[in-house]
Amino acid sequence: MARPLIGCGLVAAVLMAGCAAGSEPSPTELQATRLPMGFIPNVQYAPFYVAVERGYYADEGLEIEFDYSFETNGVKLVGAGELPFSLGSGEQVLLARAQGLPVVYVMAWFQDFPIAVAAPQASGIRAPADLAGKRIGIPLLEGASYIGFRALLHAAGIQEQDTVLDTIGFNQVETLVTGQEEAVVVYANNEPLQLEARGHPVNVIRVADYVTLASNGLLTNEATLTGNPEMVRSMVRATLRGIEDTLADPAAAFDICKKYVQGLDQLSAEDQALQRRILDASIEFWKADRLGYSDPQAWQNMQELLLGMGLLSDPLELDKAFSNEYLP
Repeated sequence: MARPLIGCGLVAAVLMAGCAAGSEPSPTELQATRLPMGFIPNVQYAPFYVAVERGYYADEGLEIEFDYSFETNGVKLVGAGELPFSLGSGEQVLLARAQGLPVVYVMAWFQDFPIAVAAPQASGIRAPADLAGKRIGIPLLEGASYIGFRALLHAAGIQEQDTVLDTIGFNQVETLVTGQEEAVVVYANNEPLQLEARGHPVNVIRVADYVTLASNGLLTNEATLTGNPEMVRSMVRATLRGIEDTLADPAAAFDICKKYVQGLDQLSAEDQALQRRILDASIEFWKADRLGYSDPQAWQNMQELLLGMGLLSDPLELDKAFSNEYLP
């Protein structure tokens, strides 16, 4: 998911602990579950805030607690059967399954892979081929940022050792503004807008312009699919209603975010306008003819990329890694 813009705070929708994936709620109570999100409260989680605020999860018998831990933690917890759901990206699903964790991706949220490389407009860095020999900052040498970066190198026939890659944490804006890096790996719907707002317009090289990859979505595990498939359908239905509402009325969704993202409503008008632009940019990644649908070719492309990187040793059975059967 995209990285932090606003400080952390308590944003749990409920205070109840997660319960076992296979249990059935009684007619008079909601089934509480913890949902690992990937990072801190942010406007880019607007569909989930909308779905809670408008009672869509409650309509399905669910009570959701947002857990802003790292994406890899959520994948491991779901894979181990300790939680029924998490948000995660396509590469995390395949890497987890290669390690024997039975996670299954059941709803696409992002239709395009959001990773990109940003470089100052005067740098001349405009395409993947221009990355050769450049000093590039990246948050971590793992996760979606690293996979996306390697996808861009692959598109240009460049090896990682042909670049100077620095691990910088989530400080892309500062390191680029201060000239510590010639380019940085970013989320296309986030840091480029921050840089522009600070008077540093950038060229953006989007992964999605060069290859279609399985991106962020909702995942569960095989035990939950077998033992409680209706809960999976309920979770998918409620989440899709939140996405639909956010697409239909971004302004209302942004207002709902103020309840869940601490400090959002206290920002200056200028900074709130920036956050709204980030939400609008994120929405462009969610649009689809059929919301929630996973493109099989995107999964094939992701597997081929991971095999080429040496992160997968053998091909996986992709029809077990993702499913469109639980969409409405």
